[in-house]
Amino acid sequence: MLEFKNYTKIYTKGKRAVDGLNLRVGAGEIYGFIGHNGAGKTTTLRSAAGILEFEEGDILIGGISVKKDPVACKRIMAYIPDEPRLYDNLTGIQYLSFISDIYGVDRQTRTERLEKYGEAFELTKYLGDLIGSYSHGMKQKLALIGAFLHQPKLMILDEPFVGLDPKAAYTLRLFMRELCEGGGSLFFSTHVLETAEKLCDRVAIIRGGRLVAEGPMEEVKGNESLEQVFLELTDNA
Repeated sequence: MLEFKNYTKIYTKGKRAVDGLNLRVGAGEIYGFIGHNGAGKTTTLRSAAGILEFEEGDILIGGISVKKDPVACKRIMAYIPDEPRLYDNLTGIQYLSFISDIYGVDRQTRTERLEKYGEAFELTKYLGDLIGSYSHGMKQKLALIGAFLHQPKLMILDEPFVGLDPKAAYTLRLFMRELCEGGGSLFFSTHVLETAEKLCDRVAIIRGGRLVAEGPMEEVKGNESLEQVFLELTDNA
């Protein structure tokens, strides 16, 4: 569903933020992408989402090149940054209707999904309020509902659990697994290693823009915890 082929992002003065990244996310997989701040996680996710241009290699979504046909890629995916920037002058329901229109979600389907996700994230009663009045956690929930509305084949999430209360984080984990059981895939970065260890099918660890470990969760961590493995691999970064 998602493939990085020698993906390289070079910033000013030749600094390689990410250098020769190769990895694949299969259909039905929850894939964790972890590393210290500045390791290249957000850069990688933004490039995969078609927001950030890159110099070398390619990124494929459903076999489609992000470079060659970014619009086709965006039709089948959803991306949520670590700081969702929504439209403060719209109400929550206006924003979700806008997202539904963009992705061609029909009236009946959007109504059913709005009810499902709105109630699950406990946001339904606030959908008539302006987004500008929302807390960070409420904006995060609204962005997540918008992402799930069109049932994307791929979700790319940057630190999706930040700002969520424990109940909302639990709800998100359930919907992440549900999406994958339906054949979708998730690629997300997180600092919450305990959550990644329990949730992810596969994991990649990046250090200084280079991949230092990748594979099925059980193989990567072996007899240790993911936290122990992560510290061992990144302590000398």
